[in-house]
Amino acid sequence: MRPVRLARIAADAEVVRWRAFASRTAMRIVYAVVAAVFLLGVLATAHVAAWYALRIDAGLAFYWTALIVAGFDLIVAVILLMMARSSAPSRVEREALEVRQRAIAGLSSTLSIAQLAFPVIRIATTARRRSRRV
Repeated sequence: MRPVRLARIAADAEVVRWRAFASRTAMRIVYAVVAAVFLLGVLATAHVAAWYALRIDAGLAFYWTALIVAGFDLIVAVILLMMARSSAPSRVEREALEVRQRAIAGLSSTLSIAQLAFPVIRIATTARRRSRRV
């Protein structure tokens, strides 16, 4: 029965790992969406202020003003995208993966066809006996 138990432990660890992964991914998406909303609001205000500051106060030409504002936008977008994609697996995910790997390693070292076939044959025999009685 040990191989069946190890397979069950591996499956449970995988479920825990995928739940933690889904939770982390959902939070990354939420952070990215919220950052995008704030970015739009800030950019609208900052564009107007920067445009007037560069065009009127600094006396820059129309094209130079547009280039400076667009360059700043690009830098902010790259920083936000890097923040959204940088997320390492949590401690729970790493531990669940380790448990699954250990269980699978133990399963493969003790697994044989006879050990797996015995419980299946017992269940099938019991089911067949019950079907004959009915």
